Amino acid sequence: MRRFDARVLYLMAHNADVPLALSNLAARNQVSAAHIHITRHLALEGSRLSELAELAGMSKQAMGALVDQCEAWGLVQRLSDSNDARAKRIAFTPDGLAWLDAFKQAVAQAQAEFSQEVGAEVATVVALGLEAYAQGWR
Repeated sequence: MRRFDARVLYLMAHNADVPLALSNLAARNQVSAAHIHITRHLALEGSRLSELAELAGMSKQAMGALVDQCEAWGLVQRLSDSNDARAKRIAFTPDGLAWLDAFKQAVAQAQAEFSQEVGAEVATVVALGLEAYAQGWR
């Protein structure tokens, strides 16, 4: 998994569509797999901090620190929650949406490379196994 995430980050760092500041952060290894949790789990319409933390398997405090950092980088922003005036929703910024698109492209490329390296049958078995394993955590 670490190798896969490292490959995804490498591809994102070298994607011309990623805003330069974010690309530079990825290229200098400032972005970690933990930051990918936000990219993987943040809903397009925004998510509450508690939802993000639960989906990523992190504490609210750890996710809050991660969101603070991503907010400083311009990936996400905190918005008022229309359903609860006391709550905030975390949502992608326009730069964050460009980051998300680059993430999707990088994941697709890394998956294709994995499949090429181990073979389509093994890649399918691994994907099914990971899916079954993830279901056990819900």
